Amino acid sequence: MTTVCELNKCTGCMACVDICPKNAINIKDSLDAYNAVIDADKCINCNLCHKICQNNNNVELSKPIKWYQGWAEDEDVRSRSSSGGAATALMLSFVENGGYVCSCIFRDGQFLFDVTNKKEDIGMFAGSKYVKSNPLGIYKKIKDLLKGGEKVLFIGLPCQVAALKLFVGDQLVADLYTVDLICHGTPSPQLLQMFLKQYGYELKDIKNIAFRKKNNFQVRDGDNGIITNGVTDSYLISFLNGVCYTENCYNCKYAQFNRVSDITLGDSWGSDLSNEEQSKGVSLILVQSDKGCELIEKADLILKDVDINNAVANNKQLEHPSVKPVKYDSFFKSLKSGTSYNKSICKAYKKQYIKQLIKKILIKCKLR
Repeated sequence: MTTVCELNKCTGCMACVDICPKNAINIKDSLDAYNAVIDADKCINCNLCHKICQNNNNVELSKPIKWYQGWAEDEDVRSRSSSGGAATALMLSFVENGGYVCSCIFRDGQFLFDVTNKKEDIGMFAGSKYVKSNPLGIYKKIKDLLKGGEKVLFIGLPCQVAALKLFVGDQLVADLYTVDLICHGTPSPQLLQMFLKQYGYELKDIKNIAFRKKNNFQVRDGDNGIITNGVTDSYLISFLNGVCYTENCYNCKYAQFNRVSDITLGDSWGSDLSNEEQSKGVSLILVQSDKGCELIEKADLILKDVDINNAVANNKQLEHPSVKPVKYDSFFKSLKSGTSYNKSICKAYKKQYIKQLIKKILIKCKLR
C-alpha cells in the first residue's frame, strides 16, 4: 500500500484528494486510522499530493498576542451555541461586512463543509461536532472565491486550516481569514454509526445531530437524546476519555500554544467568572494576528480578561496532544471483533458506564 504520508499519520484533511488531477487517491478508514492510499494504475507521478500534504510540509505557527474569554452579545446566539457563541458572532459579522464564511455542517448523514455569504445561513454551522468531518471539495471553492477577489473566513480544526493554507498558497492568503478550534482529537464517523445502530438509528436518518448542550455531553437528534436525556452515552464516554480518536491525533503537531490560525476558539474551562455566567457558555479566544484583531473588533462580542496560564492549564491541547489511553488497543480490538459499542465501552470504562446506566434508571423512575 503506497500512501501520501507516513502510515497511520493521515489527518483526513482531504487536500491530497482535492488536488489530484487523476482521482488517484482514496482515503482508507480503518476505524483507528486514516490513510491516503495512492492508486498506482491511475497515478501519473505529478507529486502534487506529496507537495500539498501538511505532514510533508512545515506549517507556520504563531504565538498568541491577545487572549480573552467572552460570548456573543446576542443572547439567542449564545444560548444556541455549544459554548459562548463566539464562532457564530464572528461569522455573522464577517458576512455583514461583505465576506464569505465556511465551516462544518451536518447534512444527509455526513459532516461536510459549506460556504455562504448569507446571514440567514449561519445557523447551520452552529454546534460542536465530535467526529471527523470531510472538507473534500471545499478548498477548491475557497480558492476560486479568493481568486475572484472575495474575502473568506474559514473555521475548522487546526489540521484543516493548515491544509487550506497550503492549498490556496501565499499569493491568495491575504484575503483568507482563519479560525481554528481547540481539538482533543476526532473519531472516524464509522464509530458514531456503530454507536447509533445499537438503537436502530442510521446517520442518514438523523435530521439535526448534536453532541453537547453546554455542559451536558450526549448525542442528540434535535432536543432528544439517543438515550435518556441527561445521561452521558457510551459514544461521549469514549470521546471524553480520548480512547476513540484516530492514531494521528495523539501526535498532533498543532496541539501547542503556538497556533496555525488568526484566532483560536475553545471553551473557557476553569474560568473565574460566576457559575451562572459559565452555565450560559463562555468561549476562550486567542488572537494570533492583526487579521484576528480585526475580526474581534468588528464582531458583536462581550470580552472579559482571562488568566492565560489558567486557560492553558485547563485546555491541555494548548500544551500537548491528547495522550493515548492504555485501553486504546483493547477498545479497538473489541470493536473490530464485532463487539457492540456499548459493550466495548463497558469493558474499557466499566465504572463510568455503570454510573450512567444507574443515572438512566433513576431518571426513568423519576419521570414515572
